[in-house]
This record gives sequence, C-alpha cells and structure tokens, in this order.
Amino acid sequence: MREVNVMKEDRVVSSNDYTMNVSLDFFNERLKVEDYRGNVTSVQKQVMRLLDEHPFTKVILKSRQEDWKTFLELGYQFEALYTGYFNGSDAYSMALFTENSRRTSDYWIFEDETLQQVKEIKCTLDIPSVSDYTIRKAEEQDAKDLSNLYQTVFEIYPTPMNDPDYIAKLMKHDSIFYVAESEGKIVSAASADINRNYHNAELTDCATLPEHRKKGLMKILIAKLENELKEQKIFCSYSIARALSFGMNAVFHQRKYAYKGRFTKNCNIFNKLEDMNLWICDLSRR
Repeated sequence: MREVNVMKEDRVVSSNDYTMNVSLDFFNERLKVEDYRGNVTSVQKQVMRLLDEHPFTKVILKSRQEDWKTFLELGYQFEALYTGYFNGSDAYSMALFTENSRRTSDYWIFEDETLQQVKEIKCTLDIPSVSDYTIRKAEEQDAKDLSNLYQTVFEIYPTPMNDPDYIAKLMKHDSIFYVAESEGKIVSAASADINRNYHNAELTDCATLPEHRKKGLMKILIAKLENELKEQKIFCSYSIARALSFGMNAVFHQRKYAYKGRFTKNCNIFNKLEDMNLWICDLSRR
C-alpha cells in the first residue's frame, strides 16, 4: 500500500436555520454531507461556500426521503438508495459534481456487465467449511498484523489501513474486525463500522491475500460480522464494493444483499478514482 497522507476533517456546521455534519475528504477529493437538519436551501448555500474554499470535485449528500427531490432541483443527481439507513428510514445518496472528468466513468458499461454476471449466481447463506483456517474476532494486539495485510493487498486505500494506530483506534470506536488465520498468520479480514446514532453498519475493509482467495473466507467473515450486528440489534447492514470487482460483488449478492446503486468515481482505491456499488441487507429478515 502506498503511504497515504490522509487529509480528512469532520466538522459540524450550523447557523440559525440549519445544522449539518460534513466531512472534508481531501484525499478522495470530495465533500460528504453525512447528515443535516433545517432549511435545505441554507444547507446547499453552505455546501457552495465550502466548495469555494476547497477544490473538491464531488459532493456526496445523504438526503432524507422528503428532501431528495429538492436536492434534485438544486443540481444534484441521485446515485444510490440506503434503505433503512436512518433508524429504518431511507437515505437518498445525492451527488453534485464540479468537473466533467469526475462525473464520467470509463468503465460503466463493463461494470454493468459484471453486475449482470454477478446477479446470475445463486444466492445462498450456506457457510463454506475451511478446516485449515482459524476464524476469530480480532483484538487490538492484531492491529500490526492487520496493517501488514492491508498494505500487501492494496496499493492505495481510501483510509490509512496501513497504520496500526489507526486500526487500533477504529477498534476502540465501534468497529468490529474478524480475521482468518493460516499457520498463525492473518490472511483475510473484514470489519463492521457501526453507526449507533442511526443503527446501521458498513461492512468494509475486506481483504484476502491472493493465495488464499476463492476458498470462501470472506463469506465466513461477513457471516460472523452479521451475527455480531444482529446481537447488537443493528439490522441495516450495507457495503460499498468496487464496481470492477466481480468477487466482492458476488460475495454480497450471494449473502442476499440487494444492489442499490453505483457511486461514480467515489474514492481512490488501488490506483485511481473508482466507481463503487452499494449493497444493502435488512438483517432482521434473516
């Protein structure tokens, strides 16, 4: 993994008629509005002020159901639907672009074809048997080994998963990791990042060393994470997978997640800004 200087700032911006939670994501060249309340027009004016101050090429905003058409009128485009995101209510992911190069994708048709191939695979919740591996929940002392795994698998990653301190911090703040070990070495891992305000979780940080792929390890890890989430009464589970990756999209389709849209040039991963697919599952229906 290339050394990444992650430049990201989360802040709350408010005035007399609105408040909003924003993330200034410099590494991925985007402004994210994770939540807002109040006057939608005032929210958009603040977004434009932030764009004047920072050279972001994309805005991503999670809209409440009652507001998404207003954001459409303000120039946003609908990209994906987070069903059940806000404590059971849907979040509409809206995007605003400031450059044509960020708006267009060179791989969209190929990604459509990959998605159709994925959807032809039979769905099953059966778990593979892998007697040669140890599956367990990760602990803070695993942070260094986890960072080595991510550094080996990814040249570039949207978050600093090559930093053991960062991983240890995630574990202290509502992120659960499960790992697969072979001969005492972590060879596969995945995590659930829990949002306790809205009772949802993102399944993320999925990585497997090349020589250990196609053995069903990721299906096992995701199933373990899902069980943890259900025990904590977190039922909205989602993941954002590289649209170019047949394998990861296949995993979530097989686990009976529903495809809910695609984010154009969402983040820097591997060696470029890539499109990402959104997959969602209501674990309460399992």
